Amino acid sequence: MSLYPYQLYCQRLDPSQNMARYYMLSIQPTLFGEIAVMRSWGRIGNIGGEMMDVFDTERDAAQHFLELARRKRKKGYRPVASCGNPHNC
Repeated sequence: MSLYPYQLYCQRLDPSQNMARYYMLSIQPTLFGEIAVMRSWGRIGNIGGEMMDVFDTERDAAQHFLELARRKRKKGYRPVASCGNPHNC
């Protein structure tokens, strides 16, 4: 089980380009005792993609989580307090 809660919801909004995207990251345990970095993305209001990266240690998962967050920040995604859906955040 993860020692610390890792969860991030970001958005990239640009009305001039009709852009409204989201990107969500979280770290969760798997059924087999591993640690997974879960990510989902897409256009706000639509179903998007999902991906899971599995790691043996929480440290490796946290490093990957932070690297993904850095990449998205460079692309213009900004953290938001809530995704607006209490079942997914």
